[in-house]
Amino acid sequence: MIASLDYYNVIWDSPSQDHNGSMPIGNGDIGLNLWCQEDRDLVFYIGKTDAWSENARLLKLGRVRIQISPKSFVNNCSFQQILNLRQCEIIVRFGQHPTEIRIRIWVDANQPVIRIEADGDHPFDIQAHLEIWRNEDRLLEGNEIHSAYGLSGSPDSVVVHADTAIVDQNKVIWYHRNRRSIWTETLTLQGMGNWLDQGTDPLQDLTFGGLIQGENFTNFDGTILKSATPQKHHLVSIHLLTAQTATPKQWISQLQQLSHLTNLIPLDQARKTHQQWWTDFWNRSWIFASGDESAETVTHGYILQRFMTACAGRGNSPIKFNGSIFTVDAHLDGRDYDADYRNWGGPYWFQNTRLSYWPLLASGDFDLLQPYFQMYIDAMPLAQARTKQYFGHDGAFFPETMYFWGSYTQDNYGWPNQRAGLPVHTTANQYIRYEWQGGLELLAQMLDYYAIAQDDGFLSLTLLPIAEAVTTFYDQHYPRSNKGELRIEPAQALETYWDSVNPMPEIAGLRFVLPKLLVLPTDLISHRLRDQWTRLLTEVPELPTHQIDGQVVLSPASEIGPKNNQENPELYAIFPYRLFGVNKPDIELARRAFTYRQHRGSYGWYQDDTQAAFLGETDQAHNYIASRFRQKHPQSRFPAFWGPNFDWLPDQTHGGNGMMALQTMLMQTEDQKIILFPAWPQNWNVTFKLHAPLNTTVEGIYNKGKLEHLSVTPEVRLEDLVQMSPEQL
Repeated sequence: MIASLDYYNVIWDSPSQDHNGSMPIGNGDIGLNLWCQEDRDLVFYIGKTDAWSENARLLKLGRVRIQISPKSFVNNCSFQQILNLRQCEIIVRFGQHPTEIRIRIWVDANQPVIRIEADGDHPFDIQAHLEIWRNEDRLLEGNEIHSAYGLSGSPDSVVVHADTAIVDQNKVIWYHRNRRSIWTETLTLQGMGNWLDQGTDPLQDLTFGGLIQGENFTNFDGTILKSATPQKHHLVSIHLLTAQTATPKQWISQLQQLSHLTNLIPLDQARKTHQQWWTDFWNRSWIFASGDESAETVTHGYILQRFMTACAGRGNSPIKFNGSIFTVDAHLDGRDYDADYRNWGGPYWFQNTRLSYWPLLASGDFDLLQPYFQMYIDAMPLAQARTKQYFGHDGAFFPETMYFWGSYTQDNYGWPNQRAGLPVHTTANQYIRYEWQGGLELLAQMLDYYAIAQDDGFLSLTLLPIAEAVTTFYDQHYPRSNKGELRIEPAQALETYWDSVNPMPEIAGLRFVLPKLLVLPTDLISHRLRDQWTRLLTEVPELPTHQIDGQVVLSPASEIGPKNNQENPELYAIFPYRLFGVNKPDIELARRAFTYRQHRGSYGWYQDDTQAAFLGETDQAHNYIASRFRQKHPQSRFPAFWGPNFDWLPDQTHGGNGMMALQTMLMQTEDQKIILFPAWPQNWNVTFKLHAPLNTTVEGIYNKGKLEHLSVTPEVRLEDLVQMSPEQL
């Protein structure tokens, strides 16, 4: 099926005016926004998943401009730019044979290097120009401080430090080095100064940048390298590194050693193994829907979003929901911002971040899940210490808005002048004050991953430590009612209903994860932990309900507090905590809640299309997902740059939700059961391969109302499969 991808390649027959016409490409850690300008200069930004500044902003590494000379070779001639999805490369063609120049750009899937290969029918010159905009230290002021989210209101100036460029005869080296860090002040402000001796500052002396070199290139002018003589073939390589070192000299030495080792690999061999990685990736899973225009649009959106997730999903940090590593310059509220800007800055919102990762389960992209899981396992020691320091009991909670090392952001926690009278464990920001249920949803995702992959190492080293810490927090933190039930208070239902009691997300989350924990392999779980989970499950209250128009519906909480946002917490019992759904009891109770929901949408982090699919509401799921994948950013040329919606461009919550919805329309699983076509339109043909529990893959072809092919591996799992009839819309 991999050949079918060629139909979805993005092809442009004209250059772009500016960065709004950029095209993404990457290797899982390094990402480019690349465009060809009308003057035929090839320009790209370089992003990296771990390029964290002194202010915990995720910065660009730089911008590179590639120029062909003489210009007459590329001006006033035909033009074509192709994103080749199969091989993850961008091909740019100027002119036609016998005067064609072809440029291939790819980011090696196995090495931290960008390759620019240029070939022509006649000899030509090429130059590579490093462009740096962080040329001097400067203050972040006004609205731009929002991109350093967490530092608004800081008593100290927020400074962006300058980059450094080192010019050599045949290469250019540049880097950004953190001469200071907000880590210490963050922990001290939040009453965790005792953690300073136990933890390690992840920002201080962190250095990121690269080395540009070319075969037979020489320094032309400062940060410009140029080919020494005209040739028919040129190669430019950009080697990139992020590392914490004692001195800049040590970092440069590491970078030069890295580039030396990378260059020892023959280019043809490197390209072949790069292409093989992407072949293996595309062969893991696929969904190709057809039948009408909406099916084509949805398929294209699904494929391009999965591609962008793979381009950014294997680095040292999880995908940023607000732009990933593909941000570009922005014009907002009458002001221009550079490519380092993103709304909501560097912290991770759990409610947003999770949405990039749910669809990776059915697509079998397990390697892309690991940086996300790893961030929380790395943050857990701090979370446990914070719980003990703040509340005097065991367990762990994770803040909703969290720096990647696990602490609150400063202005959410509150500066000293915002915290008058507040105890150390209470944040000044009420939107996230008691928003801790993300630990339960993280656990739900880990349980689903284990159910599919059967990875016992992951179970022992990641899932069980998180499970014990999160469930112990709920067990020890909250009192019991007169009935002996948990009374989750003080609490809130997501960011929306403050000062609530027994919010639906927490109650549904506990009711979802505890039974799944209790059926994990008995030889890996202690009797103490199993007894704790068994008892805790008996103490979880019933799901909250109330009446609307005389009908019982799911409720956001048993006692609902004041409303401050626009989420539907009651629907968390449908997704992410799948207590209701197709072929499950009491589905009408959930359908009524969905009908009466207050907030509706098919963009950003709204989950209506996914929740409709879980309820078997084919018509609504179809309409919502078709709408979602039509909503690209109007100023962006690339068809899968969504947003900014509630966040930033490209909005990863938007695309992640769309992927999850399409998968859920096609296939749903629970425990060992596999349900096909639970919310699939009859007029949509589809060819698919998805992953299910117990290391199972399901492949099929549904065409013109008939299932023409079905293959389940291993075959014994066929007995657990239920095929439903796609619905006529």
